Amino acid sequence: MKQAFNDFHDSMEAHDDIVINPGNNPSLDQLLDGGRRRLLKGGIGIAAFGFLGGGLSACSTASTNTSAPLIGFHGVPPQMEQAFDRVVVAEGYTARAFFSWGDAVERAATPWQADASDDWRAQLLQAGENHDGMHFFPFPEHPNSHGLLVMNHEYVNPTLHPNGMSKRDGKRPLHEVRKEQAAHGVSVIEVQKDASGTWQRVFPSRFNRRISALTPMRISGPLAGHAAMKTVADPSGTEVLGTINNCANGFTPWGTYLTCEENWHNYFVNRDTQDYAQRISHKRYGISTSASKNYQWETADPRFDATPDAGKEHGGYVNEPHRFGWVVEIDPFDPHSKPVKRTAFGRFCRECATLSLADDGRMAFYSGDDTRGEYIYKFVPHGRYDARNPQANRNLLDSGILYVAKLAADGSGRWQALVHGANGLTVQNGFASQEDILLNARTAADFVGATPMDRPEWAAVHPVTREVFVTLTNNNERGKKVAVDAANPRPQNLHGQIVRFREAGDDPAAVDFKWAIFLLAGERADSKDANGKPLSPNLVGNINGDIFSSPDGLAFDKDGRLWIQTDYDDDAQEMQAMGCNQLLCADTVTGEVRRFLVGPRGCELTGMSWSPDGRAMWINVQHPGISYPASDGKTRPRSTTVLITRNDGGVIGAA
Repeated sequence: MKQAFNDFHDSMEAHDDIVINPGNNPSLDQLLDGGRRRLLKGGIGIAAFGFLGGGLSACSTASTNTSAPLIGFHGVPPQMEQAFDRVVVAEGYTARAFFSWGDAVERAATPWQADASDDWRAQLLQAGENHDGMHFFPFPEHPNSHGLLVMNHEYVNPTLHPNGMSKRDGKRPLHEVRKEQAAHGVSVIEVQKDASGTWQRVFPSRFNRRISALTPMRISGPLAGHAAMKTVADPSGTEVLGTINNCANGFTPWGTYLTCEENWHNYFVNRDTQDYAQRISHKRYGISTSASKNYQWETADPRFDATPDAGKEHGGYVNEPHRFGWVVEIDPFDPHSKPVKRTAFGRFCRECATLSLADDGRMAFYSGDDTRGEYIYKFVPHGRYDARNPQANRNLLDSGILYVAKLAADGSGRWQALVHGANGLTVQNGFASQEDILLNARTAADFVGATPMDRPEWAAVHPVTREVFVTLTNNNERGKKVAVDAANPRPQNLHGQIVRFREAGDDPAAVDFKWAIFLLAGERADSKDANGKPLSPNLVGNINGDIFSSPDGLAFDKDGRLWIQTDYDDDAQEMQAMGCNQLLCADTVTGEVRRFLVGPRGCELTGMSWSPDGRAMWINVQHPGISYPASDGKTRPRSTTVLITRNDGGVIGAA
């Protein structure tokens, strides 16, 4: 079972970072020759913000108490065992399985069956698969002991079915497809401390809810009702069925959850190669022309076949892919509310929608487009958040400006507005309208000269300084189709890096920013390979502390500790020094990094959230490879939310 799962997961990861960006933008080295050489010589590093000019202040810590160290635990060693099948956390802490695939969510749910014999109707009421982005929403009356935990379910594994995914006469069985669709989406669960002070799930609960690829959702914003959103099943172009490939997330200051649709393109096919060649909205996003890359749902569910059908209104389902790739807003406190796809955010393979909130209510939401050579974006709503007028906040995400980042080799940067009529985005240059730009955000970003990055994923905003950090997971194609540059300095980049941004005036809505590399992930410069030879430069990092590879999940806690989650192939030879995937903690002032937790073999660590007092932390163990959380070597592995607490009741990570 483990080998079959690993083969499937490897194929899924190959689709995660397919090179789609043709790389027509000039590299930073072409713009400012020598930027990469200066970086590799140490010109930009952990203390890079010492060189900031233009009135921008240097970084500060979250606390005025500088005598106590920010990180207060002893790091754990990497786990190298091939059969490692548990979670190890730092001394003085406890990590326990809290919520796993198949656990009951809604009141009528049946218990999970260890042989995976649950049908799709049962799965609709149970926890979905591959837990990912997550957020804790406290109840105001008891914020540190009672709330709603909301999490994404990104995709499904063959272990969802008793004997894996099957085909009959070249078609997927409809009952399997429905179960896979039911296991996608989002779970909302109520959680509370019991009389002993232990966090437990509240079941049943009127708040508990499953949202899936079969849940009706409203389309709002500029694309609502647009011709490009209409299908034979929805001639109005205002309602779509479901959300898919929900990876990272975000939240709003008015208490709603933002789930982001990442690699949605892998679910569709357009077999008309002539139509595909001229349809930018399919081709630029990498929709297949033979069979969908993930599950071949199109063989059982026609809405995933985007091949135009001249005999049907609106070409059948040719527009169905246009209805995915958005930010979906969910009200966790209203279980009867309909999720809303907010099209003003733009359409791409979005990893997250991370909030930065100014004192005067101005907002920005930062996102990475997780594909090799793609871009970093931010969305700035036109309106401002007003805590005194909750109703007025409800539609703030339907109007605003989508920007894409352009990074110069000297550490300066500019957000390029993707607005019709600005920056050459005109009818004469092939952009028919603002709706066209939002639908084809990647093409607009190409045109304005955005900087191609090494798989930009999660963003995190410092709770005090509003400094923005973004993970660039890796890019083994860097230096081939996309040139090496100052922000992406390694060819065949196998370990990735983290970049940091400081907006002008610390204003989330600013157009200009300064940037630097916070760290290059990878092994130490003096390390040797298995044959005793020096490592290739693309494996060498500059980490001050515990080494790691492929940073992915990223978040700040309330005190300004930066938590980093990793996602690499822990069986790969290049990861021989890393062991299993890790959760680490970094001090962004000193650059120190310590390993806090290690997950089971084959997993990705992803998603994290805290209680407001920082004394409870939840993380997700996605696609464990052996038998976690049973950890008995035989039970079907289950993606699982893990609760972490400190044995003395203190703040997670603090001294």
